[in-house]
Amino acid sequence: MNNNNHRRKVCVVLVDRANYGRLKPVMKAIAAHPNLELQVLAAGTMVLERFDQPVKVVRSDGFPVDGEIYIELEGSTPATMAKSVGFGVVEFASEFQRLKPEVVLLIGDRYEALAASIAAAYMNVCIAHIQGGEVSGSIDESARHAISKFAHFHFPSTKRSADYLLRMGERPDSILGVGCPSSDIAREMDRQLTEEIINGRGSGSVIDLARPFLLGIFHPTTTEYGGERDQMEALLAALGEVQQQTVMLWPNIDAGSDHVSKAIRMFRDHVKPAWLRTLINLPPEEYLKVLANTACAVGNSSSFVRDAGYFGTPVVLVGNRQEGREIDQHVTRVQPVCNDIKRAIRSQLAHGSYAPSKLYGDGHVSRQIADRLAALKPYIQKRLNFVKEPEAQVQVRALLAERDLAIWAT
Repeated sequence: MNNNNHRRKVCVVLVDRANYGRLKPVMKAIAAHPNLELQVLAAGTMVLERFDQPVKVVRSDGFPVDGEIYIELEGSTPATMAKSVGFGVVEFASEFQRLKPEVVLLIGDRYEALAASIAAAYMNVCIAHIQGGEVSGSIDESARHAISKFAHFHFPSTKRSADYLLRMGERPDSILGVGCPSSDIAREMDRQLTEEIINGRGSGSVIDLARPFLLGIFHPTTTEYGGERDQMEALLAALGEVQQQTVMLWPNIDAGSDHVSKAIRMFRDHVKPAWLRTLINLPPEEYLKVLANTACAVGNSSSFVRDAGYFGTPVVLVGNRQEGREIDQHVTRVQPVCNDIKRAIRSQLAHGSYAPSKLYGDGHVSRQIADRLAALKPYIQKRLNFVKEPEAQVQVRALLAERDLAIWAT
């Protein structure tokens, strides 16, 4: 940076528990960087009591929170999601005006992050986006690409994602690195799982860590709104037939989540499964410890695709929420049909752990992101940068060679 005394203000936007889990190592790297100043805004389910206020974990981890934004309209329907985006644009605009960040850092595909990107872009604030260029189901697919088009700089998680961003018309020199930062936590953490992590919170059966257990997470697919309760009931029926002790996390706040939660409550009350324990929330490292130690993860969380691979954890990916995501050998895809889910779980349990995958990062991502944030030259006006495919490949390879990004070198 030209002025050695100037510390660039980078505002990190947190909107849910998974969001924070992936951004935490980046926040540590930003806070430690001599040329950067960390700002933190918490919004979405991060601040809601019924999600156990994950923002409290952020503060306990030592990060100052510069603002809390309440934007979620109750109801968990497509209409309330759309209205929450509108509230988000208003509230984020107010906070950006107050904090005056030079760069807003966003991750993923949440509608709350989309609201932040709209506000920042219309206020001429430079945006950096992590995890752009990926493919999935649900409205997340559209939100992710919309955020990428508002963003001025990109940190995609995979080589394919970087290529897709180029095909979307993004400038080659706007792609500053590759890899998912959650791999940094996975690499550094102690994977030992204690009783307190699982049995010290939540409700239901006590999980015996000396025996294999399953991890279940099922979020609604918003583009299939109305069918999520049947899908969750099929998943629960399959778990009931497998009869393996299971840790189940409650779903996110997307349209249909109330129906998913109701299916879990009805199953719990009527069937009274002696094998099921439900949890509201886990801090990032503790969640990854559970994911690393489970015998099989079942459901449709994106962490099952990216984070589980780093541990080699077997996964049964249910339904279309993650349709199109890059997956490694640890993932078996099935539709939300009881018998299909049951067979896939039993097959994965029989297989056991897989070789670790570095598809989504090698565990050395966050410091690279902080360094690039400090060195980038902010700009405001975006334009399409369409190039012919052979030219795009040449530009990508030249860019990678120049920056010596080893994970891209193949």
